[in-house]
Amino acid sequence: MSYENIETEFKDGLGTITLNRPPVNILNIAMMEEINDQLNAWQGKKDLKVVLFNAKGKCFSAGVDVGEHMGGLAPKMIEAFHRMFRLMDTLGIPTVASVYGSCLGGGCELAVFCDLVVSSEGAKYGQPEIQVGVFPPIAAQIMPRIMGRKAAMELILSGRIISAEEARTMGLINQVVSEEELEEATVKFVKPYLKLSAEVLRKTKKAVSAGLMDDFEPSLKVIEDIYLNELMQTADAQEGLKAFLEKRKPEWKNE
Repeated sequence: MSYENIETEFKDGLGTITLNRPPVNILNIAMMEEINDQLNAWQGKKDLKVVLFNAKGKCFSAGVDVGEHMGGLAPKMIEAFHRMFRLMDTLGIPTVASVYGSCLGGGCELAVFCDLVVSSEGAKYGQPEIQVGVFPPIAAQIMPRIMGRKAAMELILSGRIISAEEARTMGLINQVVSEEELEEATVKFVKPYLKLSAEVLRKTKKAVSAGLMDDFEPSLKVIEDIYLNELMQTADAQEGLKAFLEKRKPEWKNE
């Protein structure tokens, strides 16, 4: 199927979704729905072994469309955004991100939610949502499980942007290579998994998740409720988003 905001391919067990919304792959609802359509189409595909997310343009993704956080669009945006992760979770097979340039906000959540990440050395990672009066729900769910509570708290509460090497040291990503090597390194990184049994990969990933004794869905539902029914009802969340769109500093009321 042909899409406007992404490109897709399936070959030899590898399903690839390429973000292609120039110039910086801002994730809007339309783009998320295309990703969800493809992930849904791959559900139950027995010969699918790995899903790879990569990108075209200036960077992997500079985040989610802030304008779609506003007013009545927020629930629809959260539903479409979180459906990506729900579908990735139910696929049950390894997911890989190949990252370069800015990898921020929702783009960072998409990358680090993947089981494995190959990154260019110039990539930048971060969750700056706190600076515009909101928080990143997927990062709140997954980052403490990846890197530990204190490191996750620091990144999410500060909105600090970190280098690829720091992200690797923290355990957010697996491998750092030069920009010129990224495409070749990603192919080499993924290749061993494509020689394995798709069903054994699924069972192994399921076992690792069970070993963590961590169910994704229940915790995400709690986080969604806090985001939509508590956070988005505050004056400061609305002010932060408006200030971002109006290119000014927010005036916090602390309420």
